[in-house]
Formats: sequence, C-alpha cells, structure tokens
Amino acid sequence: MNSINSSASKTYQSINFSDKFKLFSELWSQKVIAEMNDYQFKVARLQGDFIWHEHADTDESFIILEGELRIDFRDGHVLISAGEMYVVPKGVEHKPSAADEVKLLLIEPRGVVNTGAEGGERTSELDVWI
Repeated sequence: MNSINSSASKTYQSINFSDKFKLFSELWSQKVIAEMNDYQFKVARLQGDFIWHEHADTDESFIILEGELRIDFRDGHVLISAGEMYVVPKGVEHKPSAADEVKLLLIEPRGVVNTGAEGGERTSELDVWI
C-alpha cells in the first residue's frame, strides 16, 4: 500500500457536545475535549457565582451551548445566551455567574488556570480530558 492510502485505516470521528456533557456533572470543572496547536477546547457546566479574576496574558472566550451566562465587570456586565459568544480581553477583571445551569465551550491556550492568579476552591484541575 502506498503512503496515499495508508491513512485509509484511520478512524475519523466528530466530537459530540451532548455526549461529552454526559460524562461529568461537576460544576465549574473544565474538561478538555480537543486541542488545536497550543489551544484547548474545554467544556464546563456552570451554576451560581464564580470569583472575581483576570487573565493577564490571554483573552478568554465563552461560547454558550445551553443556558444564559452573566459576566460582571467592575463597570458593567454582559449576558450571553445559547448560540452566542463573548471574548473577555486579557487583563480585564470579570466574574461569571449563572442563575440556572449553563453548558459552555471555552477556547484558550493550554495551561490557563480558570481562576487566574486568584486560586481557591473553584480552581479547576488542568488537562483533564474526557
């Protein structure tokens, strides 16, 4: 077999968000589902209030798959609903919260700590793949 056909035995499979969310129930715990270059795609379930924090070296994207997320800033807030996204610029202090459970996709560089430099009990373990 030549090299052109050598990939014929490779399995190609899409990633199904619903299937991934069935694998965990923890809130505020990010799970990696894919990587692209140095970026990770992470799913998470959120409900309640998070902590005030910032990411000094990277923007943070929030893509809402189900529910509605509120992100507070020191001078205002944004509401993001299912089918919408928002990017928090690096260095901007923010606090996510959700009255009801939200399912979301985050895209950020590998190694980003969800609580920034703040730490604490809401800090999610890095590189947990599902």
